[in-house]
Amino acid sequence: MLIRQGDARNSRLDRKLAFALAAVAGGLNAAAFHEVGFFSANMTGNVSALSSLLAMGRWAHGLGYLAIVVAFIAGATVSTLVIDAGLRRGIVSIYARVVLVEGAMLVLLGLLRMALDRAAGVPLLIAGLAFLMGLQNAIVTHISDARVRTTHVSGMSTDIGIGLARMIDMVRGNARSSDRDAIVTRLRLHIGTVLSFLLGGVLGVLAWRLVGDLSFAFAGLLLAVAALGSIASAFQMPERSDTR
Repeated sequence: MLIRQGDARNSRLDRKLAFALAAVAGGLNAAAFHEVGFFSANMTGNVSALSSLLAMGRWAHGLGYLAIVVAFIAGATVSTLVIDAGLRRGIVSIYARVVLVEGAMLVLLGLLRMALDRAAGVPLLIAGLAFLMGLQNAIVTHISDARVRTTHVSGMSTDIGIGLARMIDMVRGNARSSDRDAIVTRLRLHIGTVLSFLLGGVLGVLAWRLVGDLSFAFAGLLLAVAALGSIASAFQMPERSDTR
């Protein structure tokens, strides 16, 4: 799931990756909103809130949303730098290793949140989750050549609409039927990813209501288990050089 990259991946691997990580992202996003009223992965909403607060002169409140956006970008930046360095060194398990780090950081974040004062831990939780969501989104964007985006629900919903329109055109005889398989494959990917994000959100809130901030640590453990499985598989593959 976290080894093959780009054209070496098939639609089954893309779906497996998308559904698993989208469920985790949806759970984290919904649980954080349920707890503190912020979305850590919704950069469209956060930038809109930032612009609204700036327009009203509420600069102090706006800085909080700006910090979320910056943390998300920082996560994507760090993820890309580490992945590119790993690929240059021929480390085939680099994606899995970054996911393992994400899982470990998420476990640490959950434990710190439990140890800190509730109010004092809010900025850490939001900025930390935003950073990790940016890191994760960069991972899946790189490994799938941008076919998969685990937190970009608005973009996936747009792609679903486009795919449905093309299917309707086929039924009407206005499009090539030879494109049907590719369109259906993309629709299955995007619809499944959105539904996984939704289901993950439901389970994330239920888990948070059941065990509180420990739910963030549990999510990190799930990511770590998935990453370790891929790393174990990579040991059976030869390391390769990648000069990109």
